[in-house]
Amino acid sequence: MTLADFPTHVQEEAGRVREIVAQLHAELPRWELIVWTAGNVSQRLEGADLFVIKPSGVGYDELTPESMVVCDFDGNLVDGDRAPSSDTAAHAYVYKHLADVGGVVHTHSTYAVAWAARGEEIPCVLTMMADEFGGPIPIGPFALIGDDSIGRGIVETLQRSRSKAVLMQNHGPFTVGKDGRAAVKAAVMVEEVARAVHISRQLGDCLPIPQADVDALYERYQNVYGQQPTADTSTTDAPTTDAPTTEETTA
Repeated sequence: MTLADFPTHVQEEAGRVREIVAQLHAELPRWELIVWTAGNVSQRLEGADLFVIKPSGVGYDELTPESMVVCDFDGNLVDGDRAPSSDTAAHAYVYKHLADVGGVVHTHSTYAVAWAARGEEIPCVLTMMADEFGGPIPIGPFALIGDDSIGRGIVETLQRSRSKAVLMQNHGPFTVGKDGRAAVKAAVMVEEVARAVHISRQLGDCLPIPQADVDALYERYQNVYGQQPTADTSTTDAPTTDAPTTEETTA
């Protein structure tokens, strides 16, 4: 089955997501998360069991929306004139088994890979980690590339954790999010905390954060932090006020 066999709105969605994924790949070298061509971003299409990912072995400077490829949730190429990323099977497995995931990122960022090489999770000793990951960043099992073994390891590990990231043993980080941008953000945060905790351990023991505080930090960051939607009162006679709420005055 090719993309031409799908309805017009799916073909248009593929074009939109190709643009997004091409742009997001530029974020990986920008944040120093990859070397050469070793890394990839993908995003799920709305309205079809398809996703967009980069082609295999193509340099980041050469990537364009037109060079992105579309695959199904079995990892089959649906549209594009180049072979998809060698990590396509892992991405496909994640989309097939985690319905709330809309974006997946894989990098080989230095400090995160160092933790993966030791087979050691990154302990939750920073409020930034509690905010973004809700606890430690877990280690996934060793798996060889080429089939869905890596994908299975990612899914099995993330299903036991609130984390949006997993460090696959002897390999490196995979992150997920509601879309590709959220997954890229998680990849950036993984490398930042991996570096900070590594440096801290050179100076001495890290201080753990009590679980109740981790839970509170995670709840606030996920549900309160940032700009909240404003209720539409245009059709009501409810009184309005210019006074900010407590949440609006909190950073």
